[in-house]
Order: sequence, then C-alpha cells, then structure tokens
Amino acid sequence: MAADTTDIDDIREQARRWLADDPDPASRDELTAVLDGLPASAPELADRFAGPLTFGTAGLRGPLRAGPNGMNLAVVTQAAAGLVTWLAAQGGNGPLVIGYDARRGSRQFAERTAQVATGAGRPALLLPRPLPTPVLAYAVRQLGAVAGVMVTASHNPPQDNGYKVYLGAELGGELGAGAQIVPPADAGIEAAIRAVGPLTQVPLGRAGEVLGDDLVAAYVERATAVIDPDGPRDLSVAYTPLHGVGAAVLTAAFARAGFPIPGVVPDQAEPDPAFPTVSFPNPEEPGAVDRLIALADSTGADLAIANDPDADRCAVVVRDDRHGWRMLRGDEVGVLLADHLMRRGVTGLYATTIVSSSLLRAMCAARGLPYDETLTGFKWIVRAGGGSAPLVFGYEEALGYCVAPEHVRDKDGITAALTVAELAAGLKAQGRTLADRLDELAAEFGVHHTDQLSVRVDDLREITDAMARVRAATPTTLLDQPVDSVRDLLPESDVVILRTATARVVIRPSGTEPKLKAYLEVVEPVSDGDVAAARSRAGAAVALLRAEIAAALGI
Repeated sequence: MAADTTDIDDIREQARRWLADDPDPASRDELTAVLDGLPASAPELADRFAGPLTFGTAGLRGPLRAGPNGMNLAVVTQAAAGLVTWLAAQGGNGPLVIGYDARRGSRQFAERTAQVATGAGRPALLLPRPLPTPVLAYAVRQLGAVAGVMVTASHNPPQDNGYKVYLGAELGGELGAGAQIVPPADAGIEAAIRAVGPLTQVPLGRAGEVLGDDLVAAYVERATAVIDPDGPRDLSVAYTPLHGVGAAVLTAAFARAGFPIPGVVPDQAEPDPAFPTVSFPNPEEPGAVDRLIALADSTGADLAIANDPDADRCAVVVRDDRHGWRMLRGDEVGVLLADHLMRRGVTGLYATTIVSSSLLRAMCAARGLPYDETLTGFKWIVRAGGGSAPLVFGYEEALGYCVAPEHVRDKDGITAALTVAELAAGLKAQGRTLADRLDELAAEFGVHHTDQLSVRVDDLREITDAMARVRAATPTTLLDQPVDSVRDLLPESDVVILRTATARVVIRPSGTEPKLKAYLEVVEPVSDGDVAAARSRAGAAVALLRAEIAAALGI
C-alpha cells in the first residue's frame, strides 16, 4: 500500500508541474478534475502521464486529452517549438506551411504552430480552412516551404488528433521534397522537442499569414491535369467524404475535369468531428460505406467512391454481378491504376510495399518497366528506387495511391478518385467495367488473392507476445506446402515474411493503430480461361491460410 501511495504522490506531483506550464485553461480544468478524483482516478492519471507522445516518422497521434500522453495545446506547443528549433539548426530557409482538418482542436493546434514559428522569426503560412492532407503536401512544394505541418488524425477514432511533418526540397532532397519525414529527421525532431524548456518561455508571434483560395484552385487545376482532357466523361459516381474535409475539393476537381458532379451522401457531406453516422471513420471498417452503397444503388451510379476524413485515401465500390456492390481491395485498385497508366504509356518506376500484392511486380516484369518494393508507408514509397528511375506511380494496400508524384509526393485520394473515374468512364464507353478489367489481369497473370488478418488489442504486450511466438515457432508448412523462405526484418523493422511456392504472409504490428496485422496472398493460375473458378480456389486457400496464421500467432 505504501508503494501505491508513493506512486500516486509522484504522479500527482507530475500533474501539478504540468498544470503550472499548461497554456490552455480548458486542459487545466480537465486535469484538475482528474486530480480531484484521486485516489479513484489514479489509473486514468497514470495513463495520462505514462510517458510523452513520441514523435516518430508518422509525427504525433493520440487521444485528445490533457497531459503529456495526449494531444493538447501544451503538447502541440512543445512539438512546434522543437520542430522550428530543428529546422533552424539544419539551416533550413523559407516559410512553414500549416494545414488542418476539421477534427476537434485542429484549427487551434494549427494556429498555435504558426504562432510558435513566427515567434521564432520564421514566416508561417496557414491554409485558408480545413482541407485535405494532399493540399498541404502540394503546398509544401508549390510554395517552396522549408517544411509543412498537417494537423490530422486521418482515419483514427473521433477522440484522436495528430500532427504530421513534411519537408521541402532544401532539407528533404529531390526524392523527399514535399514528402513525410524519414529517419534520422524524426529522431532529430524528437530530441529537439524533449529539449524545449518551460512552455511559458516559448515566444509566440502572430498566427501567420492565412493563404487565399487561389492555392486550393491551383491544386484542383493541377489535379485535373493528371488525366486525359479528351477522354470519355459519361460516368455517374456516388461519393462520401465520411464527415471529413474531402467533398468540396473532390467535387470541384470532378467539375473542373468535365465529369458530372458526384452525388454526395447527404448526412456525411459536411465535416463533423463527431463522425455521427460511422462507428469508425475508415472506409475499410465494416459498415462505414453502407450509406454510400445505398446512395449508389438508389441513383443507379456506375461506381461509388469514399475518401477517408483527410482525403488522402480513396476507396472504390463497384457493382459486381456475382456479389452485388463490393468494395475493391486496395491491391485491386492499385493494380487497376497501374495498368491504366501503363496502357496510357506512362513509363518510369512503379512501386509498392512489402505488404501489397505481388501482382504489380509481375506486371512490371512482363512489360519491361522498373519496379521497387519498400517498407510500409508513403514516406518510403516516394523514395523508392533511390532515384534510379523517376517514380511515376506508387500505392499501398491500405487504400493509398500516388498517381502524380510531381503534383503530390504522398498518397492523394483526390487525384486517385479522378484517375479511377477516367478508367471507369473509358471502360463504360466500351461496354465494360472495372471488374472486367480485373478479370483480364487475372487471366493474364493469375489470380492474386489478398486478404488481411487484423486484430485490435487493448494491451500492446499482446502484439509483442504474438510476434515472439511466430519467431520462436515459425511454421514450416502452409497450405500443405513447405515454407521455403523466411525473412525477419529486425532490427530495421518488426516484420516477418513467410513464403511458399504459391503463398506469402507478411506479419507486422500496425504503425498507427493498436493492431497486429498479417497480410495474406495466394496466387492461383487460371486454367482454360475460367477466372471465376480460379478466384474460388484462391479464396478457399486464403481462408485456410488465415486459420493457420491465427494459430501460429496464438490469436
């Protein structure tokens, strides 16, 4: 009991020091209420002070709450001060450009970042309103910024927020100009953040210069330039931004490109930080696109498109004669886009990640195009090939696509949606569909059936234990075939890759959520042109593979 009392006293003292330095009255009131609830509130207080949010290659992301282990004005002030100090230490010149989404706290965090930058003598440029992440990534390149900050938690739960950092050409180099940071920049920024003194001594200037809508118009104009201006435009699209910030920019881009303006799910059209119609604002989550499918069905749409809340991801839902409406997997959209660009004669490097389908590799090999495979995350994809050939397309299976790296050097759900629409309209003019094109690719290269085993945990030790189990007792057979290749990417990355003659499994913890993920793939050849039979065989094999991997992980 004495030890428990000592722990509570220690955390209470930490909280009191935090209160003395917290610049936000609302956060101070929140934390004071937790303190007043002691000793019953001890577990919650301990969680808030379990450690600071760590600044990594995904920046910061966490729940909105007072204390160092949450997103709040104090944490953002410290992060911004560390960032501008690090930029100055690297000799970086130029303004800091800042964007934000419509989540709770996003605008306040963006404005505070601008105040910290101007207080340190660096110009700060603030996007004019809540806008998609790709607009911020575009602005970093377009405005010659030293760096960019995007305040967003992307598709995380409503109670979260986050803080992404992009570098300009001066510090990011040619491949990293307008891209998210990679090591060692993340460690350098984290060290600078930890070195920040009392927040009361961080100088604050004005909240920067608010940019005009001409920047957004320039983004839209450049976005529409990624597709053929003379292609077919007869296409009916249903769309949802999932209560995020994508609708205005996407509909403007479709109109500018000459497509009919998509019909938007009415009760998901406006930004709403509560995300009231979805339990989890991620298009991949069960039920997230139910309203979109209902709209597409009632309006007779040719296809349906969803962005995640910050519109850097793009989900595509098609009408399938065999299954009704179904969402295409990220791998399916990725190879459709790649194949479309190849047919348009776009030459250069095509890239994806180690957890994506191997079909893109097969397509590039057959068509004599350079290919590269990276660790997960667009920060790696846009640096694929190390400059050996210009990147022209990159994708990751988590619904992220980069169809125009010179426009936005990151995933971009707006240009991806436009390019999907271009492909679908062209196929419609021929009396065909996206599903038909997928069947063509399967007939040529075999069915590459991918799926995912994803387990959300409350205790991160469950993930650590599962990874330890699979390393200690690695399967020697899968689907009655010998495992002929085992790759363990430690210490570079916590990833285990298993391969047989026809199957591949990639196991890793999620980088952004408390999840353990196993990415499954089975390649099934097509016999006598019967794609449907091959898909059936591949689907059955993946179901068996899922069960075998779940057993190996002990989950």
